Amino acid sequence: MREFSVPPLINVSPETNITDLVIREAAKASNPALFAKLDGAGQWQDIRATDFLADVKVLAKGLIASGVGLGDRVGIMSRTRYEWSLVDFAIWFAGAVSVPIYETSSPSQVAWNLGDSAAVAAFGESAHHENVLRQAVAAEDISSVAHVWQLDGAGLDVLRAAGSGVSDDQLEARRSAAGLNDLATIIYTSGTTGRPKGCELTHGNFVELSENARLAIPEVVKESAKTIMFLPLAHVFARFISVLAVAGGVKVAHTPDIKNLLADLQSFQPTFILAVPRVFEKVYNSALTKAEDGGKGAIFHRAADTAIAYSKARESGSVGLGLKLKHALFDKLVYGKLRAAMGGQVSHAVSGGGPLGERLGHFFQGIGLQILEGYGLTETTAPISVNRPSRIKIGTVGAPLPGNSVKIADDGEILAKGVCVMRGYHGREDLTAETFDDGWFRTGDIGQLDGDGFLKITGRKKEIIVTAGGKNVVPALLEDQIRADALVSQVLVVGDNRPFIGALVTLDEEALPGWLERHGLPSTTSLAEAANHAVVKAAVQELISKANQSVSQAEAIKAFRIVASDFTEASGHLTPSLKVKRAQVMKDFDAVIEEMYSAPRAG
Repeated sequence: MREFSVPPLINVSPETNITDLVIREAAKASNPALFAKLDGAGQWQDIRATDFLADVKVLAKGLIASGVGLGDRVGIMSRTRYEWSLVDFAIWFAGAVSVPIYETSSPSQVAWNLGDSAAVAAFGESAHHENVLRQAVAAEDISSVAHVWQLDGAGLDVLRAAGSGVSDDQLEARRSAAGLNDLATIIYTSGTTGRPKGCELTHGNFVELSENARLAIPEVVKESAKTIMFLPLAHVFARFISVLAVAGGVKVAHTPDIKNLLADLQSFQPTFILAVPRVFEKVYNSALTKAEDGGKGAIFHRAADTAIAYSKARESGSVGLGLKLKHALFDKLVYGKLRAAMGGQVSHAVSGGGPLGERLGHFFQGIGLQILEGYGLTETTAPISVNRPSRIKIGTVGAPLPGNSVKIADDGEILAKGVCVMRGYHGREDLTAETFDDGWFRTGDIGQLDGDGFLKITGRKKEIIVTAGGKNVVPALLEDQIRADALVSQVLVVGDNRPFIGALVTLDEEALPGWLERHGLPSTTSLAEAANHAVVKAAVQELISKANQSVSQAEAIKAFRIVASDFTEASGHLTPSLKVKRAQVMKDFDAVIEEMYSAPRAG
């Protein structure tokens, strides 16, 4: 199949904007709790729709009184927390446009976002963030930025007090000014190469996509549902889910510090979570490592194989009695403990930002956590397509959401159209024209549609490696398989214009000590020492040899090097959504790559 469209389930009035979603929830007799926040005693306190609406209005009045005009841009630089969403909605109520900034951004990155968007004000989470914002403004002389407010301390109270003279009528005129076609936010792509591009997403992108998504997956998005947000809200995936949650009356909690995630999951007990594939890989690998360290590795492996077999059998429509009994046993021994670690109430997870892989998808479904893998980009307000509980094919990213269409170009590139697609790149008409083909957005990814309209991603167009012999190689096919092992943290397959395919591999610092002990090596062995140890190299070679079985001889990895440090966001080698910045890694490890290709190879 070359093209598949799904008609919208709901038509939204052109005058609607994102703020109408909050007003609708606050008008309900149930007055649902839209958020929950930890109090000083460590207890979750509900924030009901009416209370959220009241505070948003007060803050919006403060913005208006401070000179933020209709359509003006306002930056937000903070970790994921309740106040992020609070000021985001306040900006929209004031008729302005929010500009998310990753809280890990450098002053020069911050300056680009504020300067390119012509922001007039910004919110910083703490004194540190305020300092970075002010440094950026001063260094680049961004005269348009008149205010910087802190989310911590008294910053929001100052803003609340500032709006006391703004009338309800003034606020309503501002709030209702935008319609579906008007700009809601400019989200800058974290970018694996070059300057970030500002994606202009409209109120319609968020409202129409949210309204259709909540109707498409009512088992997940409903008033009794709860989720905990730990991905960065500056990223489009978390941002869309935060708006979708308001549209569906879902209660949202936040974990600013990932170190507290496990405790917060257990105390908040979400019904669904959202994460990128690397998080699910970590959950699986951590459980495996813990089992192996405790001498129960064999039990875990059998439990994992049973979960996968059970999921596959259910998918085919027939689960044998023996498999049912084994599954019930492992549910008590293993699966129940894994669900309990995530709060005990999680039945679904939404995965995006990269390929999950069939094995992990079947494993989690087999333990009672159905992962709904989806696909999208910043340019598509996150999801173009997603698997639904009632319509799922593990190993695919689902069929298009209602209101969206997918088309496969002659060269295999995935094209998208519909309510999700941005209106263009901010200030870059040339780039916008390049990216759209007869109304279809070029995603840059390559994939296939099956007969039922389910999309499968096979690679990234610009990441396809062409060897010196002219062989096209999709690196993700190999990388995902190797990275699935607990010993490995990251993999980068290389070989463009080279005689053969090679790979850079990094080790997982958390899993390494236990792995070393189990293999008769001192657990205190450093990362650098482990990278050069024959036993570690042999283990990585085994993983690579196994992955090589899934590709042709010309596509197989012939040489590799273990890098003595991991690729992280802090090192500049990962985006905030944990994608490897291929060009940056190749630049920084150029000497390692050159040595790999110049060294003699056995055989």
